[in-house]
Amino acid sequence: MFSIEKAKKIKVFIMDVDGVLTDGKVIYTKNGEEIKEFCVQDGLGIGLLKVIGIKTAVITGRKSEILEKRIKDLKIDILFQGKIKKEEAYEEIKKIFNVNDENILFIGDDVIDIPVLKKVGISVAVKNAIPEVKKICDYITKKSGGNGAVREVINLLLKYRNELDIAIERFINGKH
Repeated sequence: MFSIEKAKKIKVFIMDVDGVLTDGKVIYTKNGEEIKEFCVQDGLGIGLLKVIGIKTAVITGRKSEILEKRIKDLKIDILFQGKIKKEEAYEEIKKIFNVNDENILFIGDDVIDIPVLKKVGISVAVKNAIPEVKKICDYITKKSGGNGAVREVINLLLKYRNELDIAIERFINGKH
């Protein structure tokens, strides 16, 4: 359950990529270059988290140069790519930020996300997640991955913490 008490404990916001930050489709050009489509509103939401001091991280099972560019543009604190067993990266993130499970929100969509989703303080499944993920999560988004699901969760988290207006004001005033 997504609650005010749980929301106030969150210090780190971790996301999967394919199916969460994107719609899960991978497109290749005839030259073999990968194309990914990201939601700008998700990106701005990540900026809102940063202005209030919530750390951000991405753990993905795939590797992608285009993702590296997006992560750099958004100033996401930590990126782990090529991690099919996401628990290892998750434990490393806990050490880096010196936090416990209850201090972490994770948003995922598929089976490789389940071990981490079972550990975190707030577990989130996107609308397009598989049923096995949805049944174990505290919250299921109304929007699909790649279409504002991450922003939906960020806004909800900040509302529960009573920090949405503060984050927006700081962001607008250039404190990011």
